[in-house]
Amino acid sequence: PTSSALDEILGQKFPVLDRGFVRVVDYMGNDDAIVQAARVSYGGGTKTPQEDANLIRYLMRHRHTSPFEMCEIKLHVKLPIFVARQWIRHRTASVNEVSGRYSLLPEEYYVPEEENILPQSNTNKQGREEGAKIMTSNSEVRELMDRGSTEAFELYNSFLDIGVARELSRIVLPVSTYTEWYWKIDLHNLFHFLKLRMDPHAQLEIRSYATLIG
Repeated sequence: PTSSALDEILGQKFPVLDRGFVRVVDYMGNDDAIVQAARVSYGGGTKTPQEDANLIRYLMRHRHTSPFEMCEIKLHVKLPIFVARQWIRHRTASVNEVSGRYSLLPEEYYVPEEENILPQSNTNKQGREEGAKIMTSNSEVRELMDRGSTEAFELYNSFLDIGVARELSRIVLPVSTYTEWYWKIDLHNLFHFLKLRMDPHAQLEIRSYATLIG
């Protein structure tokens, strides 16, 4: 089974944040795979496309989720480490991440836009207060964030230059550092990921990735 919409974008990089991206590298199944699993004995041509569409809507409406597990998608994602730490909480996917033990990590890190630098929310212990202002200028904070990450990479590279092992040199790098992984998940669990991470209460950065995938 193939999906023409996915075939059109295979391998294409869709940018997220300042240096991140998402691209589809592979997939398995389509609408036919869902209805085949739901009917078990379904055979090609025995039902009309409209009947298939109605069945899929019925399955979603009544939360009969197992047929959606017959479809999988594999994404190549470049994302900041702090976003990856939130993302990995969804333990229903298969993940393989770039290793700082084997690879030299390029000097790529995330710095938020000035308008996204906000104070701690008084009502949400996890998030920012939309529309509020911090006690100094946003540009100053952004510049300090940028400088801190730059200095961390300078230290990382200096350790490498004097022969410190890669697995030790990397420990000075901030969680704003970009990492990459391949992430494979079935459709049912992808829906769950999107429901949580596209929600307005999710952190802006991971919400940006979820919205794009959605």
